[in-house]
Amino acid sequence: MLVLFTDTNTDVTPSIAKEYGYNLISMPYTIDEKDIYPYVDYTEYDYQAFYNTLRGGVLPKTSAISPATYVDYFEPHFKAGNDILYVHFSAAMSGTFNSLKLALEMLKEKYPERKFYQIDTKFISIGGLCIAREVGRLYKENKTIEEILEWADKEVDRFALYFYADDLKFFKRSGRISNFSATMGTIIGIHPIIHVDDQGVMTTIAKERGRKKALNKVMEYVETLADDIYNHPVLIAHSDSLELAEKLRDMLVEKYGSELQIEFSVVNPTIGSHCGPNAIGVCFHAKHR
Repeated sequence: MLVLFTDTNTDVTPSIAKEYGYNLISMPYTIDEKDIYPYVDYTEYDYQAFYNTLRGGVLPKTSAISPATYVDYFEPHFKAGNDILYVHFSAAMSGTFNSLKLALEMLKEKYPERKFYQIDTKFISIGGLCIAREVGRLYKENKTIEEILEWADKEVDRFALYFYADDLKFFKRSGRISNFSATMGTIIGIHPIIHVDDQGVMTTIAKERGRKKALNKVMEYVETLADDIYNHPVLIAHSDSLELAEKLRDMLVEKYGSELQIEFSVVNPTIGSHCGPNAIGVCFHAKHR
């Protein structure tokens, strides 16, 4: 039997995990020296409370989980004679995959007959969610692991994710932008437009002053790259900025019509620790990233 895994950095929630048959790995964040594990330390994600905490001046940290934690997730399934497919967030963005490698080396010695497959979505947040849901659909259709991996090889880079951050101090702390850019951007209202490339790395590709211009720029990328988007959901992510998400939805509907499958998702707290409140992003099927 093949068992599915994903992680909370893909914006997969327990309800989505249940719908598609995923086991969910919780990726932690730290506030006031306390490690918090989404959907382990709490069952419901109170995103408004979380982002209000950040608005109040708190800057959370994030960290890798240990090899032992990965072993705890995977070993019961190997012991039961199952193989595993792990659909995960971008390996280029975190040292947690060094822990994963060590865990798999330990498990391989103990369960040499078992197989472990990975699909690197090369995304965070809704980018990972788009791909995890597509893989989950194939899994529910009883596709073989070979068919699923073949789909991923062709399609992972056919989804695009573009977003902007509202307050650059969160990216400043995570090392994504320089101190000067973070300070000046916050003062004069500059919003970096960020793209996740085909290596799974976040890259600033434009800067716009003001939310309206930032949203218009994001729409430009959708219009330039969109491909077969009527047959794939278009996901809009926000970090407690529903009004802006609705504005972006209205812009998409005006351009493409109401038959577009638009859905909202809230950025998970671990990724939200880096982007901060009021970020807006969109993921869609594209010609390329």
